[in-house]
Amino acid sequence: MNEFLKKMFIRIAELWDKWPMVQRIIFVAIVAAVAGGVIALFRVSSMPTLAPVIDAPIRDEAALDRIVLRLNQEEVKVTVGADNLVQVADEATARRMRAILIREDLIPSGIDPWAIFDRERWTITDYERNINFRRAQTQMITDHIKAIDDVDDANVTIVWPERELFRSDQNPVTTSVIIIPKPGSDISENRKKIEGIQKILKFAVEGLVDDNIVITNQSGIVLNDFSGMAAMDRLSLIERENRFIQIMETKYRALVLASLQSTFSADRVRDLNIKIDMDMSRKAIDTEEFFPITIKPRTPGLAYDDSQLVESITRSKSTSDTKWEGTGYNPEGPAGVEGQTPPAFKDMSNLYGRMTQETNTQNDEINRKVTQEERSPQIDRVTVSVNIDGKWKWKYDEKGNPLVLPDGSIEREYTEIPPDQLRAAQSLIQNAIGYNSGRGDSVTVQNIQFDRTSQFKEEDAAYFRKKQIQTTVIVFLSGLTLLLIAFIIFRMISREMERRKRLAEEERARREQALRESAIAEAEQGGVDVSISVEERTRMELMETVLNMAREHPDDCAQLIRTWLLED
Repeated sequence: MNEFLKKMFIRIAELWDKWPMVQRIIFVAIVAAVAGGVIALFRVSSMPTLAPVIDAPIRDEAALDRIVLRLNQEEVKVTVGADNLVQVADEATARRMRAILIREDLIPSGIDPWAIFDRERWTITDYERNINFRRAQTQMITDHIKAIDDVDDANVTIVWPERELFRSDQNPVTTSVIIIPKPGSDISENRKKIEGIQKILKFAVEGLVDDNIVITNQSGIVLNDFSGMAAMDRLSLIERENRFIQIMETKYRALVLASLQSTFSADRVRDLNIKIDMDMSRKAIDTEEFFPITIKPRTPGLAYDDSQLVESITRSKSTSDTKWEGTGYNPEGPAGVEGQTPPAFKDMSNLYGRMTQETNTQNDEINRKVTQEERSPQIDRVTVSVNIDGKWKWKYDEKGNPLVLPDGSIEREYTEIPPDQLRAAQSLIQNAIGYNSGRGDSVTVQNIQFDRTSQFKEEDAAYFRKKQIQTTVIVFLSGLTLLLIAFIIFRMISREMERRKRLAEEERARREQALRESAIAEAEQGGVDVSISVEERTRMELMETVLNMAREHPDDCAQLIRTWLLED
């Protein structure tokens, strides 16, 4: 292979040498064009292909922003083209995002639901076209359901009945779905997710209603039978209500505990229990109120109230009088014929006497106000209990040292909290929680000693350990001080002995020098030739030189002597 390449390169070099300049330029241009085409091909082939989430462009800017924001929450890279077409990286991600958008009702109202299932198919007859369309639609719906994170696998069956002439004879479209949840998923108990699958099916299949959709798991349990989930919904509601009550209790507890700890310190206020009883039921309250009518309002700026109020105002009034005198005999006509006497006068027939009747009817107008309100939820009762510890102080002797008991612990004195402080703390808690005696609220503040046995042991151990360290440091410093003093004394004694020894030697040398000088002087006076050794002569010359330098440079000599003394 190498030989072949070598021969090929040699052949190309020979041809290159034989070609004129024009052919060389053409060859280089062809090679450059081929290389550019290959590079462009690789770039185009390596560009990522985007899959549309919704095949139709979204014209509503607000709906487009909501869709992009929801896809960003799923940490999916979204691309919005110039034609407002939302696209993602691949088809699998697009199917998963479609399921989320349909489940949360984020598909714009102007978008045709069939656009997200639109696929071009080529066929020959209408029958084959319908069959292929139904198969493609079923597969697309299955892919959508599988794209949900909680679904491991799904099987969808859609039954399209034959079209009848009359609508009353037309059978409805039915759908059955079998889903296999992923391990650890809560889709079987989550009603919202099951309703999302139902929405996918209703968007995908025309004329499909909730009653004709059956969603089951692999065990055959119907998941979209929401009528049987009333008990589960009630448990979920109770759970949310209890969670809300716990949030309220935590809020009140943190508020009261922070206030008490800032007053009595966190170490003395540890236990605070709060219980809130709430009525979570809905109550509709109708209130009807009657109040007087204002004839004249109060004059502004007047010191007293000069307004005029009346209980009612007469709107209409009628009066009727009835008088009767006589025997009360009322003939009724021929025998056997019903008379025309009114019933009110029949009772007075064949009576004797006098009657006077007066009737007064009066309609009064009053002020009336009807108020309708709905309350939910409402706090029924709040109970708070808190324990505050007193103060502990060490006892000291006359010298300021803590008193130690026979068992080796430090003696302490406990001071209880005064009752007025307990009442003040109780009032503080009542104001913090909105105390209402009418609903049975209760606040209890007690002063009970905390068990501080372990804390006192740690404090005692730390104190004695500190004292031991202090004693050790003092002993060490004392020994070091004594050692330093002994060293200084030893150094002073050594220097003094050296000084005395040096003085004795100087004195002996001085005496010897004086004896030699006197001997030489006597010998010279006696005319005796005295021979001086070389060492002695050198020494004399050196002494004479030193004396001359001392006379000429006294300051330098003094500095030299000081240096010697400091070194010694």
